[in-house]
Amino acid sequence: MLGRAERLRRSRHHRPLAADRATLCLGAVAGVAVAAVAAGEIGRVWRRGSAPLPREADSLVLAVEEVMAETAQVARAGYREVSTRENATFNLLSSFVVTFIVARVITYGLRHRSRVGPFRSLRVGRRHIHHFVPGIVIAFASGTGAILTRDEALEPKLAVPFGVGMGLTLDESALLLELEDVYWSREGLLSVQITLAVTALLASIALGLRFLRRGEQAVLEPSSA
Repeated sequence: MLGRAERLRRSRHHRPLAADRATLCLGAVAGVAVAAVAAGEIGRVWRRGSAPLPREADSLVLAVEEVMAETAQVARAGYREVSTRENATFNLLSSFVVTFIVARVITYGLRHRSRVGPFRSLRVGRRHIHHFVPGIVIAFASGTGAILTRDEALEPKLAVPFGVGMGLTLDESALLLELEDVYWSREGLLSVQITLAVTALLASIALGLRFLRRGEQAVLEPSSA
């Protein structure tokens, strides 16, 4: 028979995890920040670029297509203009955020079904292989590659798998801390993990703004002149 303290500990570790207000607020902040940056940059390019303004356009749809294409050109030019270190940092943060979100969505889907697309729960014998295992392998391999090659041109490319490995590993940080499968319990530290993701997201937005301003100088100012 389990002792009372042990029963309490297990019940506490397996309480269902409910999204609290802080978590919802952090998610809302992230979404609003991304939308605001995207809308703000499209507006800037529309005012300064070659696309006709809405009140002057013969076809609003064609004007929107033109400004979207010009905004993409600005982003690409800005990405090429900044330093290799800034590119690598942006790639790392962005891949970390995307991996974190995708891992959460897929894992949530696997709670209710055996397979989500090509993904399924992996078991070797009676042992469940958690996704922090490939995450650690991917991060170690890409980090080792960066150290051994010492090639600055490869750093932005290697930053992508490194960010993927970080996302897969930190998504299960609660399991590593508790040494128990508490992924969907209150001890899953979801708010802490989302805070890490939102912090990385906001940092990548800040770097993205640098890219966009450099891109505006390269694309819009010469055409204005």
